Amino acid sequence: MTAAMILSCGGPSQRGAAAAMQPDSTGMVLVSGSFAGGDSIPTRYSLYGENISPNLSWDRVPEGTRSFALVCRDPDAPGGTFCHWVLFNIPEDARSLPEDLGRDARPPVGGTQGRNSFRRVGYDGPKPPGGTHRYIFDLYALDARPALDRSATAERLLAAAEGHVLGQASLMGTYTK
Repeated sequence: MTAAMILSCGGPSQRGAAAAMQPDSTGMVLVSGSFAGGDSIPTRYSLYGENISPNLSWDRVPEGTRSFALVCRDPDAPGGTFCHWVLFNIPEDARSLPEDLGRDARPPVGGTQGRNSFRRVGYDGPKPPGGTHRYIFDLYALDARPALDRSATAERLLAAAEGHVLGQASLMGTYTK
């Protein structure tokens, strides 16, 4: 799979770009029991609420998958795309993430959480300054395990994933302040 667009997940002091991959034909599916695709994300998953990560699950995984990577981004942020969650090296046999994964760099389900645009490790939920914003959870099936640590940003993760993406699925929810 080749790079199809540039994704910038910078906050006010963190700018950069990395390749994001287009959905492929594997049919990989990403869903959540916390909200339906296209629907509003409940306040408990936002920084205005409990700020806990939603549960996610996926299936139709491409053959040859060695790990998964997840990026949650807000493309409607005033300063450009803002990343709310970076998680990678999720084990290849995983098919879900529980609600409230926590902030440990090494969560119990496996993998490593990187730095979001708030410059914190782990998930930070929606906090739009106003209006309705989209929050897109992109899950990547990779044929490798990126050699990154908890300081990795979405840009670094997606750069390391370039040329290793076997499949991709997205889930979008909205949040209105």
